[in-house]
Amino acid sequence: MSSLAPIIGERIRSAAEPLGSADLTEAGLQSCIAPLFSRVRRRTEIYLANHSLGRPLDLLAEDVREALDAWYADMDGAWDVWMKEMTTFRHNIACLIGLHRADAVVPKTSAGQGLRAVLNALPTEKPRVIATRGEFDSIDFILKTYDMRGRAPVRWVEARTEPDRPPKIDADLILDAIRSESPDLVVISHIYYATGQRLDRIEEIIGAAHAKGALVLLDAFHSAGVIPVEFEKLDADFAIGGSYKYTRGGPGAAWLAIHPRHLDNPRLCTLDTGWFAKRDTFGFERPDIPQFADGGDAWLEATPAPLPLFQARSGLQLVLAIGVERLRKYSLAQLETLSRLLNNSGVASYRGDPDPRLAGAFLLIPNRAAPRACGEIKGAGVNVDARLGHLRLCPDVVTTNEEMTRASAIIAKVLAR
Repeated sequence: MSSLAPIIGERIRSAAEPLGSADLTEAGLQSCIAPLFSRVRRRTEIYLANHSLGRPLDLLAEDVREALDAWYADMDGAWDVWMKEMTTFRHNIACLIGLHRADAVVPKTSAGQGLRAVLNALPTEKPRVIATRGEFDSIDFILKTYDMRGRAPVRWVEARTEPDRPPKIDADLILDAIRSESPDLVVISHIYYATGQRLDRIEEIIGAAHAKGALVLLDAFHSAGVIPVEFEKLDADFAIGGSYKYTRGGPGAAWLAIHPRHLDNPRLCTLDTGWFAKRDTFGFERPDIPQFADGGDAWLEATPAPLPLFQARSGLQLVLAIGVERLRKYSLAQLETLSRLLNNSGVASYRGDPDPRLAGAFLLIPNRAAPRACGEIKGAGVNVDARLGHLRLCPDVVTTNEEMTRASAIIAKVLAR
């Protein structure tokens, strides 16, 4: 758990406080939290794609307006408001993922940007990378591009496959690859994007990598805000994630987290840099040897994009105000209910792992024509998505049991055609 206290605005705090500290209930959430989503809930569809693009709070528009109003009113004086928001964003992400230093969080516009910053910081000219076939498309594409250009050879760990089940990443195969190679960087996901599988034995994998002198980058895009993440305790060297999904911040508000032990390590100095990484950003001095800022500020780049940080404010605060552990418990109960409703309608579904502790926040429905079925289900009023021969379904805190009941019937009807 982070030693930092989250920064939460009065409107979010006032909405969450009546929930108390007990387990979440649908009645409480509908009374206290659902009103925060009045705009998006005017949509007539049943939204079960929260694992893809999270639903925004009404406050998001007001927060972005605040950033724009500062620009209109103060022109370059708006930077005081914008930089304060960047500081708050870094602080709250640190709270979310178990960091005791806010400067260990570096804002990025995408998780892929965070990966590139790490690849371009490794002291080896051609770092050897181990990654799995389950990584998200951007991560996969970036690594393959580095490999193709001779910049970073990649050893790919294949997934295990079973009939009518999603591919599974096996910790033993990752460990075998680490022990048989001499990697410089190991890239793994905390929860795999396509299947919802939570990687088991992560601490063992990280320890094995460190024993071989390798660094570890953890993709936490599908875990931050879903399960309690203790980044420092896991002992990974880097983590990447973003606000697009479970913290409801939309595109552009991503981040790179750096373990504090590396923050003042001169051997890890990324080439992805810019004037905001300078020791004196506005001093405009240009020594031949660049003078970097202290700590995580040395990982900043050129002029940052402030608007995504305002986008991310309300959703991140809501998650922190309610608490990830309570959200996780409620999510597991919802998934159990949705799975039962689907099964009663004749539709088989499962999670990323039979053990709920090793599964993410969404259900899978196997379907050989998943993209077509997805389109038909959307046309019938239920928003889901499709990956790797499966439909993915994810309720959120303002999804009701009545909506899940109707959605299950609609999905069953479409799939029976």
